[in-house]
Amino acid sequence: MAFTELLDILGGVGRFQLIYTALLLLPCGLLACHNFLQNFTAAMVPHHCQHLTNRTKATTNDSGAWLRATIPFDQHGVPEPCQRFTEPQWALLSSNTSVLGVATEDCKDGWVYDRSVFPSTIVMEWDLVCEARTLRDLAQSIYMAGVLLGAAVFGSLADRLGRKVPLVWSYLQLAVSGAATAYIDSFSAYCVFRFLMGMTFSGIILSSLSLVVEWMPTQGRTVAGILLGYSFTLGQLILAGVAYLIRPWRWLQFVVSAPFLIFFLYSWWLPESSRWLLLHGKSQQALRNLRKVAVMNRRKAEGERLTPEVVSSYIQSEFASVHTSNSLLDLFRTPAIRKVTCCLMVVWFSNSLAYYGLAMDLQKFGLSIYLVQALFGIIDIPAMLVATTTMIYVGRRATVASFLILAGLMVIANMFVPEDMQILRTAQAALGKGCLASSFICVYLFTGELYPTEIRQMGMGFASVNARLGGLAAPLVTTLGEVNPVLPPVGFGATSILAGLVVICFLTETRNAPLVETIAQEPSSAPWPRVA
Repeated sequence: MAFTELLDILGGVGRFQLIYTALLLLPCGLLACHNFLQNFTAAMVPHHCQHLTNRTKATTNDSGAWLRATIPFDQHGVPEPCQRFTEPQWALLSSNTSVLGVATEDCKDGWVYDRSVFPSTIVMEWDLVCEARTLRDLAQSIYMAGVLLGAAVFGSLADRLGRKVPLVWSYLQLAVSGAATAYIDSFSAYCVFRFLMGMTFSGIILSSLSLVVEWMPTQGRTVAGILLGYSFTLGQLILAGVAYLIRPWRWLQFVVSAPFLIFFLYSWWLPESSRWLLLHGKSQQALRNLRKVAVMNRRKAEGERLTPEVVSSYIQSEFASVHTSNSLLDLFRTPAIRKVTCCLMVVWFSNSLAYYGLAMDLQKFGLSIYLVQALFGIIDIPAMLVATTTMIYVGRRATVASFLILAGLMVIANMFVPEDMQILRTAQAALGKGCLASSFICVYLFTGELYPTEIRQMGMGFASVNARLGGLAAPLVTTLGEVNPVLPPVGFGATSILAGLVVICFLTETRNAPLVETIAQEPSSAPWPRVA
């Protein structure tokens, strides 16, 4: 008998599952704040060189005149951000004077920033402009590198130590490193702490999803997986509101980090996955956890009847041939699992590449950054409603493939929309981003159901590594636009379509199928096809 049948006897999707899922998904929502935080803490604002030459009486109270005399203007009447005149040009205050031949130099005395929208950002604090402007993107790349390393490290640790230990540690690490980031006074220290924060992203997401899936009966797994997507959407909306209310970057950094200390404290109450405990021979602890579940689900009598022998009867056939190993090679050990792993590598990389290619640069739309952040979060709601319905009634495979292909077609179609039709172009980009966000959430659940319990966390960690590689590659693909503006949308769209075709052609359906527990299970009972 399957372990899910035991969960059904103890109340199915009961009060325990609802509270447990809510407590795990709340931190996942706030993770979205950290993922997109640099859109606000590192926002690029209008700036120009500072000139410390003493002003004359005539310009003491006229900042506009002083600016025209010291800073060259471009053809649109905007001050040049990285050049100034070597000496104030008072003659330029006359409209008939030309600037041709006037000597200019780099900004030697620092910059003056427009603080009307953002009173402070890391760009202002450490002058990440002009020659140093690439350091702003470097900070985000370092964060994504932390996410990449975290996917590998925490994915492996969760299979060795359990799901709960890496989760609790990730909460603490994010709370401490996030708060420390708000107090440091050097850019290098900022990058170090952002790297540590990035590592926790993978630890929290992967462990939370595994715990939700492994404590949830079959009929509740789809909704639980989609709720993860809604929590991430909610986090984007929360970020837009909090960033609008709290403009200084240090306070914003602190406010979105401090709640993780609360999550760390209550996470000690969360029980470890009984599936993992039974798989590693810790039947007594698993039994205690199951009895607690029975009490919360008002099935105390059923819980008291449980014994190690009774519990074993539900999982004996599933765990009969358990092979406990933590080698990455297990993801390629059998032809069936090797096929799943290779397909998921393509899907996760392509999904992440297209998603971050569309979603990370909010200022390119020319609208209020707060409004765009909110719109990009709101668009996920109808997309995920459709995803929820199709995953329940149609299946995982068709849902993931359809969203990936549709997103790719929208990105490519956007090339043929005239540039002056900004509303249509923005709407298509937003819809494409919504499709990619929905497919991202669906593939999280799909991956968790495809891998057996004994390597599920490692498999999800490895898949997440490929997603982070896609996130790191997205800026590189964007830079190809300097060679030909057609290349980035073709790259993002084509990879998304390719991933959709891989899903529909090579992966099989897992809807309403029991979770596979071991690598050694018969292929006929696993959620992948028999491979000759």
